[in-house]
Amino acid sequence: MSKDLKISSKAKTKTKGLEKPFKPSVLREAKKIADGYHITMEKNERLGFIGSSFELPTVFVDGRTPDKCYNATQEALVVAVSTMIENGQRPPRSASANRRTVQVNVRLTSQEKLLIANASSNLGFKGVSDFIRNSALERINSGCTG
Repeated sequence: MSKDLKISSKAKTKTKGLEKPFKPSVLREAKKIADGYHITMEKNERLGFIGSSFELPTVFVDGRTPDKCYNATQEALVVAVSTMIENGQRPPRSASANRRTVQVNVRLTSQEKLLIANASSNLGFKGVSDFIRNSALERINSGCTG
């Protein structure tokens, strides 16, 4: 080994954590979390396919085939989540964990419904429900409850 390529003992200490594998318990937990993530893939002329997830959009990989891309994306997500766990961070919950399952009924006059429907459309919401939910939560989060 040439003198230029030697790694100092100080540098070895700094990189030591990068060389050790994750604990099996961390990997199991990370896999369980990452398995719930929604993977997206886009076709790419040069790379084949590019995969990522809604929950961790900055983690992305490529693969020549959809299967290779999907598997590589899953593996990258497990590594990212494992790293977060080992660093004491909380990985994002899967998008499906935040699925809306509770319904609330609101009675409106025809005029109120028309006003709300027009406002929701003009503001780019998918529908009246999204507009009402967003407006109510925005008001709660801003502290205006009166």
